[in-house]
Amino acid sequence: MDSDRTEPAAPAPTHGPAPGPGPVGAPTSADVARLAGVSRATVSFVLNNTAGGRVSEQTRLKVRAAADRLGYVPHAAARSLRAGRTGLVLLAGSTAPIGPLFSGFYRDLQDALHRHGHTPVLLGPTVGDGDEAVRAWAELRPTAVFCLARGLTPDGVHLLRRSGARAVLTLGTPPVPGAHALLMDQREVGAVAAAHLLERGRRRIGVVMPTDPALALFSEPRLAGIRAAAESAGLGAVVEPLPLDYTEESAAGLAARCRELALDGLFGYNDEYAMLVLRALQDAGADAPHPVAVVGADDLLLGRLLRPRMSSVRMRLPAGEELAELVDRVIADPDAPPLRRDLMTVELVARESS
Repeated sequence: MDSDRTEPAAPAPTHGPAPGPGPVGAPTSADVARLAGVSRATVSFVLNNTAGGRVSEQTRLKVRAAADRLGYVPHAAARSLRAGRTGLVLLAGSTAPIGPLFSGFYRDLQDALHRHGHTPVLLGPTVGDGDEAVRAWAELRPTAVFCLARGLTPDGVHLLRRSGARAVLTLGTPPVPGAHALLMDQREVGAVAAAHLLERGRRRIGVVMPTDPALALFSEPRLAGIRAAAESAGLGAVVEPLPLDYTEESAAGLAARCRELALDGLFGYNDEYAMLVLRALQDAGADAPHPVAVVGADDLLLGRLLRPRMSSVRMRLPAGEELAELVDRVIADPDAPPLRRDLMTVELVARESS
């Protein structure tokens, strides 16, 4: 039965600006109730999607039309106080540049979280040390936090939980006690690239190491994976780290270094850095796969448009819908033991450059 059936009827409002001077300042739910001829409780039921079967479809349309006419939207902070949580899922970013692969992943995740009734917010790097950044996140009173950056500590997890976060998840970073760990083992990227180069008979392998410190989260474990794969193969392969700025000048210097070290294989960190080095090798009169076989990572379309086409480590990440369902589960059970889950699978896509 409608909760508002005994209220005085009022003509359904029409769209467009309200006549006369209208309410002073931002419109309120009381203004919407007066215009629609219903109670404030009915306005709340309709606009917060909590009406269930208590409000008829005719009344629902009348309330929404009144809200549209006045330009009224519910107050998120007030709604959060009533519910005891914000519904906000904070994606706390790192200083590392987000490439096409991960930007698509985050966009898919945000869309899925929206469909599940959450409000995802991608927050850029926060100034200060790890604890200072966590305090800034806690001030937003998120329901859940995805931490994409290093620096989260067990104390930080505790602070977030005390501030109302029902779940804290690390994404692609080392596990933190008290937080759910969604792992993306970057060592596997390097290991797969090394295995391919070794299979092609390469024994002197250069590894591009971006000088951007924000990329160390990815470059260091990839180097470790290459070294481990080379050692376990027992073929006497040499692994040589090669620092590189993301500039043509630095790439030219690295190409000369490849010749000095007589390298016959190169892992380019990712496709963008690999393409930069490949062009520098070509400018120096060399090419791929002879004398140097080149492998990138991310399997970008641009790498397939090059000549020679770029061999690359392809990384597969779960669909956003799958992770949004996981978020629902851990929010619903905040006292569940922290989970550990591997998110990423990798494969080598061999093309002309190797």
